[in-house]
Amino acid sequence: MGLIDRKGRLKTPFSIDAGPARPLEAPTMTTQTIDGVSVNTQANVYFDGKCVSHGLTLPDGTKLSVGVILPATLTFNTGAPEIMECVAGYCEYKLDGSSEWVKSSAGEEFNVPGNSKFEIRVTEPYHYICHFG
Repeated sequence: MGLIDRKGRLKTPFSIDAGPARPLEAPTMTTQTIDGVSVNTQANVYFDGKCVSHGLTLPDGTKLSVGVILPATLTFNTGAPEIMECVAGYCEYKLDGSSEWVKSSAGEEFNVPGNSKFEIRVTEPYHYICHFG
């Protein structure tokens, strides 16, 4: 008896029981909730829907945006300095003037200077909080 069937698939003399189906575990996230905020309910949609975010204002007036970037390579311009906090997924980014792509994963953040730009590329949904200057 051969190990490969006519369609090129491996034949096995046993079955595998993986047990009952279980729900997928949520990805590791850093900031899961932000309490006491004012939310702009109209989404900011950029790059034909590849980036969607909502603006938040904290009680002290601090501005944030919470969003997701879908698989793409995009260039963002900044006015104020930004801190990009990854809450799920990962990205690679390249700051203005740099030739190096740097990976940022859940639980990590990177800083972008004001009046600058950065490139970001993602291959899976990248969930973030953008903290403005």
